[in-house]
Amino acid sequence: MAHRSEDRVPPGQRVTEKWPVLHYGGVPRFDPASWDFRIFGLVEEPVRLSYDEFRALPTTSITRDIHCVTTWSRLGMTFEGVPARAVLDLVRIRPEARFVMVHAEAGFETNLPLEYLLADDALFASRADGADLTPEHGWPLRLVIPRLYFWKSAKWVRGIELMAEDRAGFWERNGYHMHGDPWKEERYSQPW
Repeated sequence: MAHRSEDRVPPGQRVTEKWPVLHYGGVPRFDPASWDFRIFGLVEEPVRLSYDEFRALPTTSITRDIHCVTTWSRLGMTFEGVPARAVLDLVRIRPEARFVMVHAEAGFETNLPLEYLLADDALFASRADGADLTPEHGWPLRLVIPRLYFWKSAKWVRGIELMAEDRAGFWERNGYHMHGDPWKEERYSQPW
């Protein structure tokens, strides 16, 4: 049974049919020959994958609602890509790892509790709604964490660092909430 759209929209959000493009700075250029993906930090042995090696990993699709901190929500988006759990299965995570820092192009990064990356709906997406991601939406790889505000779904992802302690990523250092739960309206680190 489908949920009514009003049951799917967190407080303070409005539904849009479009997928707005929001980011800081320019759109990075993608070169498949030099692109790599690293898994490092609190792992037994770090892993580095080439673009072709990453593309060879098993893929799946998920359909989820997404919510932006700027108050828009888009319902029923379908993303295709590599499950985050499959990426993490490439390493042996050390027992003290509790958090991840997702590293992206141009120094962007976002922090997450490890449990969000292990969830069934965490995906490193290369496609959305039946088409390849555009560069503005994160091509060639965007993390999708639909349970949190969409800034946690970092664009242009290049790796994940496993950590024992949480530390702020780019947006979190610049006033955004450390966690980002849309149902609790965890938008900013302080009320404005």
